[in-house]
Amino acid sequence: MSLFDAVRELPLVVESYDLDGYAYTISSEFTRKTTVIRLSGAGEEGLGEDVTYDGAEQDKQQARGPNLPLAGDWTLETFSRHLDAQALFEHEPEMQAYVDYRRWAFESAALDLALRQAGRSLGDAVGREPRPVSFVASGGLGEAPSTARLRAFLTLYPGLRFKLDARPDWTDEIFAELKELGCVDSVDLKGQYSGTVVDNPPDPNLYRRVIEAFPNAWIEDPALTPETEAVLEPHADRVTWDAIIHSVEDIQGLRWPPRTVNVKPSRFGTIERLFATYEYCEEIGIGAYGGGQWELSIGREQIQLLAALFHPDTPNDVAPGGYNAPTPPPDLPASPLVVRPRETGFAVRS
Repeated sequence: MSLFDAVRELPLVVESYDLDGYAYTISSEFTRKTTVIRLSGAGEEGLGEDVTYDGAEQDKQQARGPNLPLAGDWTLETFSRHLDAQALFEHEPEMQAYVDYRRWAFESAALDLALRQAGRSLGDAVGREPRPVSFVASGGLGEAPSTARLRAFLTLYPGLRFKLDARPDWTDEIFAELKELGCVDSVDLKGQYSGTVVDNPPDPNLYRRVIEAFPNAWIEDPALTPETEAVLEPHADRVTWDAIIHSVEDIQGLRWPPRTVNVKPSRFGTIERLFATYEYCEEIGIGAYGGGQWELSIGREQIQLLAALFHPDTPNDVAPGGYNAPTPPPDLPASPLVVRPRETGFAVRS
């Protein structure tokens, strides 16, 4: 029996749905917006979060309201097939990834609702017990690179580990400070993005400096050119991938067989594709770690729960939201994070 078989026949009654908008100002140039999908039926409610990065698309969705024909008696699988035929956007979005992000919101809300209606938790359904989740805090070092923010967090949380976005403007002093701090578990080169604000062009010199400075860190999402491949090849067992991983087939097509990959749930769109990827990685011995998308609500809790069930002991980029703050708030939960699932649903206790 496949992992998806454990949930595909869950009955699902959908009577209506609603949309809740969330917003968080990250900087003067960017406000993060997300939309929570609330599916209702049989006296229960299931939640999922749309992490599409285009704020205007979030505004449009919320203005349109719950206009999709989702009411009916389904199974989780037939509801997913029904979503195949739904226009989740009024037009082709700027990035194809947004379709998967929005689809994930509806799929995760449906899984939550079906489990609640069945009186079961996700762990019970898939036969797994959640374990405490190791996590890293992620981000860059600012426009004028500085380790000040990292040092502030380490003062309050001395065991904290980081996943950092490397940039060509990192100076020798920055590399030296990071080596001194000894807190870097992975470095994201952002080389697999195109047409986004985080694009990072291929830079063999930067790659070489990162590889030498952090000999035990994972190297995520390099851009592949003849020049960068020459630098990366001797360290291919440390190369891992995120932005291009949406399915089992994407893993099978990688330049080098990976030791681990970033299995970011919202990139997969459907529960079936996500579960197939967990299963494939376990079957052939590929490690997995989870990643977030600046979720502002239920989505963050759900990726923490998935990490607790499927890959708790890896450098999961699923830290509680307070670790994204410019300055460290007091009393944040430390890694490993104890995840306490609700007795029913795809959710954790508040």
